[in-house]
Amino acid sequence: MMRVLDRRTLNRAALERQLLLKRSDMSVREAIERLVALQAQETNMPYHGLWTRLAGFKQQQLTDLMTDRSAVRGTMLRGTQHLALADDYLWLRPLVHVCLLRARQAAFGRVTKDWDLDELATEARKLLDGRVLTRPRLARELAELWPGRDVQALGWSAQALLSVVHPPPSGTWNVAGATPFALAEDWIGRPLAEGVGPARLIGRYLAAFGPASVKDFQMWSGLRRMDAAFAELRSELRVYRDENGVELFDLPDARLPGDGPAPVRFLPGFDNLVLAYADRTRLMTDEHRKIVCVGSEIKPTLLVDGRVHGLWTLKHDRKTDAATLSVELFAPLPDEPAVEEEAARLLDFAAPGAAHDIRVAAWTG
Repeated sequence: MMRVLDRRTLNRAALERQLLLKRSDMSVREAIERLVALQAQETNMPYHGLWTRLAGFKQQQLTDLMTDRSAVRGTMLRGTQHLALADDYLWLRPLVHVCLLRARQAAFGRVTKDWDLDELATEARKLLDGRVLTRPRLARELAELWPGRDVQALGWSAQALLSVVHPPPSGTWNVAGATPFALAEDWIGRPLAEGVGPARLIGRYLAAFGPASVKDFQMWSGLRRMDAAFAELRSELRVYRDENGVELFDLPDARLPGDGPAPVRFLPGFDNLVLAYADRTRLMTDEHRKIVCVGSEIKPTLLVDGRVHGLWTLKHDRKTDAATLSVELFAPLPDEPAVEEEAARLLDFAAPGAAHDIRVAAWTG
């Protein structure tokens, strides 16, 4: 009979593989590889995600990887912005291309129904060849070729159709502004790896998030109809069940940690741990999920004993050089000093030298 894994066991497995039971001494490069890709819709998200997982992490360490082109930011999992190693982007982006096309069709299918998308991709590639253009600039230049077309649809369609990355300083710590586009092959200096199947991504996912179900993988990756891919790998994987009887898959040599304590951790918004499962009860209740996951937004979360215990926001007024970390709790804290100590560490990382203020209150909705 298959072993049944309860939520506590699944919680501790996820935390250990996500480097959240103890801050790791591995390098930033090793951590990004371990995590597959870091959500990067907002500039500072990958930095916060690495800080909460790595011992002694400094912002410049990630910025250096982006600057020397070892790590790149672009559209990947679920058709959203992620940061990954360039080595992984080269095979991951072609694999999830279908997800980007699906998202493009949902957003702009009606307005672009009469467009020749192959022609659009060809012209956009010509415009980007050897150049770095912002999305608005690329869209305007495409509009010169097709006057009267929806400019926004031109820019976003080009982003979906082509494998593009966003060169720094865009996406580095505290740097905002229009998103620049560069052809991935040009920026990385190597061709994309076509023909890589889902088995490679399934293995990487299970190493970082397992044990997990087929639906969990589909939720995280954005890929659909993955039952057959898991069936082909079944003999190479360990199979469990959760308390609801759902099959969970894992790598054969992946360990399940014991039931030890889990430290307080602050996760950034859209952290992939929160997005990695269709069934998120290993991390939070269904009631809390409705508060954390609102539409397309995934709010920054506070983990206490490995589970979502509240929300947090950090505001840094650079005019007064004052930073405030506000924590809203779903329930009373078993150890408030531990939360305040971790909050102070986060402020030291995010706003060193600023006046710090920590505010802890009950969530009021």
